Amino acid sequence: MISLLSAGLIFGLSAGFSPGPLLMLVISQTLQHGIKEGVKVAAAPLLTDLPIIIASLAVLSRLADFKPVLGLISLAGGIFVAYMAWGNFRTSGLETAANPAAPKSLLRGVAANALNPHPYLFWLTVGGPTMIGGWREGFSGVFLFLAVFFVCIVGSKMLIAVLVGRSKQFLKGRVYRGIMVALGILLALLAFFLIREGF
Repeated sequence: MISLLSAGLIFGLSAGFSPGPLLMLVISQTLQHGIKEGVKVAAAPLLTDLPIIIASLAVLSRLADFKPVLGLISLAGGIFVAYMAWGNFRTSGLETAANPAAPKSLLRGVAANALNPHPYLFWLTVGGPTMIGGWREGFSGVFLFLAVFFVCIVGSKMLIAVLVGRSKQFLKGRVYRGIMVALGILLALLAFFLIREGF
């Protein structure tokens, strides 16, 4: 249970704070239309990830008896998480220049997240296998993992919307850099365990 809680926390916070299309849109909409519009964009994963999770679990359940394939998926997940960690270490700040955009923030957020390959890669190689492994601890463990993950990913993006709306310097400061490095270290550890499990 604790391992699922930790995984949901680390993955959710890292995905929430890491630069990407959705976070850029959160910032852009906040700068142009206010905190409320940035918060709407931040909520997009609540709408886009459920179909991806269901599809990933359907694929993985068919592969449950193929240990070598599951091992390769775990290795791929470890490599993907290591790539995420490397991205965190390289982050120095975010560009806050706004681009012209119409409101429709939630719709734009859903489109940006649905067309981003990262959620598909994450749920197929990392999130899905974590949930399947969590079934051994019962439904409550899986539910906890999902709840913590979504609270962290959506909550962290909403937090950034608030901070951008009040202080643009946050995204260029030491606090943001420190958060990214700390999350990068945790992701690197998770990548190690995923790769070891794959072997």
